[in-house]
Amino acid sequence: MIKDKIVVVGAGSWGTALALVLANKGCFDVTMWEYNKELAEKMERERENEKLLPGAKFPDNLHVTNDDTDLLKDAKAVVFSIPSQVLRGVVARFSNQMRSDLLIVNTGKGIEISSGLRLSEVIKDEILGKYHNNIVVLSGPTHAEEVCKGIPTTIVAAGKLDKAKAVQEIFNSEVFRVYVNEDMIGVELGAAVKNCLALGAGISDGLGFGDNTKAALITRGVAEMIRFGEKCGANPKTFYGLSGIGDLIVTCASKHSRNRYVGEKLGRGETLKEILEGMTMVAEGVPTVKAVYTKAQELNVSMPIVEAVYKVLYEDEKAAVMVRELMSRDLKEEF
Repeated sequence: MIKDKIVVVGAGSWGTALALVLANKGCFDVTMWEYNKELAEKMERERENEKLLPGAKFPDNLHVTNDDTDLLKDAKAVVFSIPSQVLRGVVARFSNQMRSDLLIVNTGKGIEISSGLRLSEVIKDEILGKYHNNIVVLSGPTHAEEVCKGIPTTIVAAGKLDKAKAVQEIFNSEVFRVYVNEDMIGVELGAAVKNCLALGAGISDGLGFGDNTKAALITRGVAEMIRFGEKCGANPKTFYGLSGIGDLIVTCASKHSRNRYVGEKLGRGETLKEILEGMTMVAEGVPTVKAVYTKAQELNVSMPIVEAVYKVLYEDEKAAVMVRELMSRDLKEEF
């Protein structure tokens, strides 16, 4: 039986986990593209991503390559799993291979700092608006470390309904349940803002605060997310779903969360430079805080938690001082 071909661009932890989800279904031939030739050859030879997801062995229908020549030829879908600030360059590399019948799936979470664009807009920009209706965003409360082990997970595919349903069919399995949502703006913004708020939750942990504080950050964070999203044209209901509250809970609470980890280190007094130099993976919230803060200022949207996190990261404000300022804001009604 001839299997459909799926290409995953990006062999980080999330790209690898998604490639495993697809390959383990048994009905696809999956090719994962890795920009580092030596690393690609190592993963193909050793049949695992030992650096990021050790022990998650690759099935026979999953292969890794560094060769991008005609990589998308005959593919049913291309799945981009690339850090937000370098996505544009990677999409440009493959733009001349795009086709009208190719599904374009983005799984990154963030906003491009230089343009303020959502990541689907970055992709649309680089493919010159052609086939932009084929773009679907895949997002939700998902840690690669759990997904690669087959731990039950839910996620949302957002885009034009027919394309989102096609992506739903591709990815859905008995351990990876996919919902659909036509509100791509809301799904993307929920995914971006929650990383900023997770940094705040981590700062709270680093300062030694407890569950009360984290619950407050998550709840008031949702309010900020909704205000920001509505101003950008999103459906507020989206933020009560998987890419909003769902992703916010898992990112603020989990030991796997890179953004919470960075925040915790900041709360303990380490500098951002020291923290990032000691990490092997990308904490998307760090650049995204700058992008969201800038956009919120332009739109005149009140986002006090995001603003506080921004000041800790980029203006060297003391975390404890920012907490006091948040707690001392003018009193107001909850809704």
